[in-house]
Amino acid sequence: MTALSEAAWQHTARLRQAIDALPFNTELAAGTLSRARFQGYIVQDALYLAQYSRILLMAGVRGTDSETLRTFGACALEAVAVEQALHARYLTEFGVDPKRLADAEPSPDCLGYTSFLLATAYHEPWEVLVAALLPCFWIYWDVGTRVARHAAKDNPYRAWIDTYADEAFGEAVRTVIGITDKAADATTETIRARMMTAFIRSTQYEWLFWDGAYQQRDWPAL
Repeated sequence: MTALSEAAWQHTARLRQAIDALPFNTELAAGTLSRARFQGYIVQDALYLAQYSRILLMAGVRGTDSETLRTFGACALEAVAVEQALHARYLTEFGVDPKRLADAEPSPDCLGYTSFLLATAYHEPWEVLVAALLPCFWIYWDVGTRVARHAAKDNPYRAWIDTYADEAFGEAVRTVIGITDKAADATTETIRARMMTAFIRSTQYEWLFWDGAYQQRDWPAL
């Protein structure tokens, strides 16, 4: 039987190619992404991370054994530590007023993504939650390593690129892939199908998040 992660990765190949081709990612690789777009992205990513780290902990608590709890707990702590440091650096370098972050509200894409993950955490089986969380890990590592192969050393977004192309991050990705496949192997075909649907939906939200950052998509004016 094909591993669920492999099947999901193949099934979303065209969408992942579209993510790679998004202007946000191609311009980030070239170092030409506008300051305003990256500022907006960092603010929204920080809001996303605040929810994502909590959902990682929920996945750990709902897991089937103590090793799963330790894994997702460590991932949550690492996500907070690494990405908050990254955000702090860019908030300073790109002149984002901390008050802007404190007062910010999630964009339509950010709110949609985190709301989907929270709903999955509360209303779906644990296996489905794990599958929904995996794309954020895997796609960021895939994009980071791909961009790193082409980006110049003096790229202004080098810290972002190095974070997601780092082998330590890759090891965390492989761990979550392993947990997902183990969960899929131990469950029913019905739950496996729901896991695939959740993986696809999160991948679609990844596309929306990056596209929204580039388009600077916001809520309609009142």
